[in-house]
Amino acid sequence: MNRNIQAIIAAAAGFICASLFFVFLTFACGRRKRNRGRELRLQTGSTLEKLSSIAVDESAFFDPKLRISMAELRMATENFHFRRIIGNGGFGLVFKAHLANGLTVAVKKLEPDAFQGFREFRAEMETLGKLQHPNIVKLLGYCVSNSDRVLVYEFIERGSLSQWLNGTSSSENGDISWSRHSVERFSLSWDTRMKIIKGVARGLAYMHGLSMPIIHRDIKASNVLLDADFEAHIADFGLARMIKDSRSHVSTESAGTMGYLPPEYKEGRRVATVKADVYSFGILMFVIATGQKPNLPMVDRGKEVRMVVWARKLVAENRQMEMVDPAVSKDGLVEARVNEYFSIACMCTSEDAKERPSMSRVLELLEPTFG
Repeated sequence: MNRNIQAIIAAAAGFICASLFFVFLTFACGRRKRNRGRELRLQTGSTLEKLSSIAVDESAFFDPKLRISMAELRMATENFHFRRIIGNGGFGLVFKAHLANGLTVAVKKLEPDAFQGFREFRAEMETLGKLQHPNIVKLLGYCVSNSDRVLVYEFIERGSLSQWLNGTSSSENGDISWSRHSVERFSLSWDTRMKIIKGVARGLAYMHGLSMPIIHRDIKASNVLLDADFEAHIADFGLARMIKDSRSHVSTESAGTMGYLPPEYKEGRRVATVKADVYSFGILMFVIATGQKPNLPMVDRGKEVRMVVWARKLVAENRQMEMVDPAVSKDGLVEARVNEYFSIACMCTSEDAKERPSMSRVLELLEPTFG
């Protein structure tokens, strides 16, 4: 046979063998990949099935005497009917519920995507359920049924502070307040306002003083609820986060409400700190004393400025008494105490976060003046 033909036949045979080997290798790898994908899908499906089985019809209550099912909560809220709505808190609507045992509670039905995972949800609820302080709304427990997740809180009689300051049922952002009731409105006296602000200060000092501090991140008038004795209760921990490293004093991201946000957030710093809570508390001090809304501009001598700028200007000009809500009776009002009050508020709202006092220090300053 011609040597050239032999060479061609040999080359062709080699090419065919190489092609067959490549096809076999590709098939083998593809099969292995499909098998691995199938195993992964089976594992993922198994994990999701386990998580789903965990999340179905689970309830946990931090008072051993309190046992409530999702079915009872649906019945008590008329299947979460709109006429039972008393509030629009962080990440969900709040409903008033009268339970079969005679207890009245506030039930928050969370939006479906409020929490990414059930385990994270349960861990955070158990942590917040351990908070025991007279100036913090008690989380009584939670219920989970498939994608439905509800939180059960104690019911606070007189509704939110924003209702009493503004005389309406709306909060700073137009949210419904936590309580619609027929209690006759009257102006809060200066002493009552001081009692309220001290209550908020105690609650925040407690949160910040924990071994693993908690930042509220949305302190505002509509998140302060008032009981029958006008004692303040900090509410709505939808934005709260624990600080895992107490030395860092930083949580994962910023949040809050316009008018109460510290200046560092506007500068692009995407962290929440205890000093951010202090700033919001200082704004709340101005709001309580003046009766004004912090997200609206203030007018002084024909010029519109932000509330904090307006307040600092009047303090510098020794015009503190002009800042007091006209609805407050001036009879018995001590000017020196009013001046001290606004001085503390200015300290809390310092532009430099490092210059703001801790909440424990704020409480020390408030107690002797308004004790």
